[in-house]
Amino acid sequence: MKLNSIAFLTTTAIILSCGTANANLLFDVYAGATAGVGASAKFIDNDYHEHCAQSYGAVFGLDIPLFRIEAEYNYLNGHDTTMNLGMVNAYFKVPTPILKPYFGAGLGTTFDSKYEPSVGPSITMDNAITYQGMIGLTLDLPVIPVKFDVEGRVLYANNVYEIANEMVDIMHYDARVKLRYIF
Repeated sequence: MKLNSIAFLTTTAIILSCGTANANLLFDVYAGATAGVGASAKFIDNDYHEHCAQSYGAVFGLDIPLFRIEAEYNYLNGHDTTMNLGMVNAYFKVPTPILKPYFGAGLGTTFDSKYEPSVGPSITMDNAITYQGMIGLTLDLPVIPVKFDVEGRVLYANNVYEIANEMVDIMHYDARVKLRYIF
C-alpha cells in the first residue's frame, strides 16, 4: 500500500470516529442500579415511629448536558413495611469537569407493597402518591462509560395505608450509591 492510501484510510477512520463521539455530546442513554441505607418514619395517630430501612433500585434514563431524566424502580425494606415504587425523576446538573453536583425531584406511585406488623393482620397497599427530593454528586470520568453517583434523598408517601380508621403517611430518607452504565 502506498503512503497516500494509508493516509486516506487513517483520515477517514479519524473523521468517522469523531462523528460518533460528537453525537454522544448531545445526550447519553443509560441504565443503572442503586443501593441505599437509611430510615423510614411512619406517622400514626400523630405519633412518629422510625426504623432502619434499606433501599434497592434500577434506573433507565437520558442524560443531556444540564439535565437528566429517568424512570426508576425502588424497593424499600423497612421494619414492618415493604414498598415497591415506580418513579419519574428530573435532575439539574451543575456543569463542572469531573465531580458534578446535582439536585432533583421525583413523582411516582406505590404498587404491590405490604405492611406486616408483628401483631395483627398484614395490609396490602397500592397506588399511594409518592414524592422525592435528591441532592448528590456524580463522579464523571470521561474515559470510561460508567458514572458513579452518591446522593441523599427524602421520599414522602401520602396516605399509604389505614390503621384504626386513620391514614398513615411514610417518610423515607437514605444515603444511596448509584452506578450508571452509558450506552
